[in-house]
Formats: sequence, C-alpha cells, structure tokens
Amino acid sequence: MSAQTDTPGSVTAVYRVTGMSCGHCEGSVSGEISQIPGVSSVKAVASTGEVTVVSQSPLDDEAVRAAVDEAGFELAGTA
Repeated sequence: MSAQTDTPGSVTAVYRVTGMSCGHCEGSVSGEISQIPGVSSVKAVASTGEVTVVSQSPLDDEAVRAAVDEAGFELAGTA
C-alpha cells in the first residue's frame, strides 16, 4: 500500500478504481469508503480513476476493496 503521512496522526493513501465515469460514480465510491472507521476524507476523481483517502491509521486493503465493491466498482490497487 502506498501511504504517506501529511499531518501528525493521519495517513494518506491513493487507490486506483476502475469503472468510474462521472460525478455520481465519484460520490458512490467516496460515500462507501467514508464509512470505513477512521477515514477522515475521501476524494475520488473519475477521469484518473484515483481515490485519495486520508485516515487516522493505515486502512486494511480488504476493507477498502469491500467498500469499492459495494459502490459497484473494482479496486485495481494502489497508485
């Protein structure tokens, strides 16, 4: 997992998600990932397929995968 610390006590990870094509897609993915405990912000960009997640600690990749699946998309890995 690609992670970096931006501020004390936070971790930023960038994931690649396939299938997003519009703002609604971005909202669906962001909404599902934001429900993972410890997540403080999510920014999904359909044009690049990148989803940037800021959390209190590193996230379990399977939790992120499950959230992306629930939104109807596929986690392709980290960016």
